[in-house]
Amino acid sequence: MNTKKIVITGGPGTGKTSIINDLKNKKFHCFDEIIRSLTLEAKKEDDTSNHISNPIAFVNNPNEFNTRLIKGRISQFIEANTVNKDFIFFDRGIPDVLAYMDFFNQEYDDFFLDSCKNHRYTNVFILPPWELIYKSDNERFETFEEAVKIHTALENIYKKLGYNLIDVPFNTIENRTGFILNTLNM
Repeated sequence: MNTKKIVITGGPGTGKTSIINDLKNKKFHCFDEIIRSLTLEAKKEDDTSNHISNPIAFVNNPNEFNTRLIKGRISQFIEANTVNKDFIFFDRGIPDVLAYMDFFNQEYDDFFLDSCKNHRYTNVFILPPWELIYKSDNERFETFEEAVKIHTALENIYKKLGYNLIDVPFNTIENRTGFILNTLNM
């Protein structure tokens, strides 16, 4: 089966997870964002009483955290090969790790770039920053201004890797999901 692997990406607080949940409700196979669980684990390692936008600040070894994150996303990508569905959706893709590393001025080696080059998605939908719906929570530390900069980092890395990004317009969750499905001719 030639399964289409579809990424839903964008800065924090843009509605990605809401769209993924809507797709799940429509019985599509979706892989959830894995950084929230890793961030919760990382927070247990350090004092989080101050505002820090980078979850990497909570870990003793940022490279190890990013390696765990990218390996988790690779595992999702590989697992998708075993799912007998025409379309599979991902809440963030492997290149998102590099975008965040770029945003936080963290260096990465060929392992990270090769991981992106060797695991290619069919389509990438990107959700723009939307201040009206943006809010922080226990796992989302970024300000809206930081979210805008992360969006730019995401655009830059996906384009650098040769992807044509599809912008998802502001609208209701249902209409945004509908836009994605219509774009995919579903």
